Amino acid sequence: MRRAYDEELEQLHRKFYQMGCKVNEAIYKSIKAFVKHDKELAKGVIDEDKEINQFEHDLEQACIELIALQQPVTTDLRKIVTVMKASADLERMGDHAVSISKSTIRVKGNKRNTMIEGMISDAGEKIKKMGEDVLKAYVEYDSEKAVEIAKYDYLVDSLAHDIKEACIAEMKKDPELVLGATDYMMASTYIERIGDYITNISEWIVYFETGEIQELNTHNSYENL
Repeated sequence: MRRAYDEELEQLHRKFYQMGCKVNEAIYKSIKAFVKHDKELAKGVIDEDKEINQFEHDLEQACIELIALQQPVTTDLRKIVTVMKASADLERMGDHAVSISKSTIRVKGNKRNTMIEGMISDAGEKIKKMGEDVLKAYVEYDSEKAVEIAKYDYLVDSLAHDIKEACIAEMKKDPELVLGATDYMMASTYIERIGDYITNISEWIVYFETGEIQELNTHNSYENL
């Protein structure tokens, strides 16, 4: 019985990792499609989101069944809760990849700005690295690594802020850029939100090891208002 139970826990672990890889791929493709104006690639991200949603649904159901049937305690329970909560964050990250892809498809002949698109590409690379690192931290249940990853979210926030500032400055100089710059600003917001969800996953990794829910990188200060 214990061997079968351990195998179910291991299957949860593997499926979460598979979902994470799928989400990271979607994020990478969505940002690449946005910067390269590749509407076919963007459509592919939207179509594949159904698979990410199914991953999240299956993981949630498996977690609920394990809790109901096995009544796990301590470490096992924390492992199940970590998967259930973190998979919901992954699903929302996938939703933001879809939103970026929809922006790519929506753009029709709007004037573009290569400088701002380069900034968005840089932010995308930062998010890609954070996503890969947080999955590795999850696989290894490395809470120290998870805390370090969360600290890097400020870089993504800073890049998103810079993109918005650049958009405003460029719109003032060239009113024809207004429609395109609006999409740039939205894309930067989606990337920023993805960083927040990666921080959430880092928090769940810390929870698994310590049993404590800690808020990482909250930016809660009057200076940030």
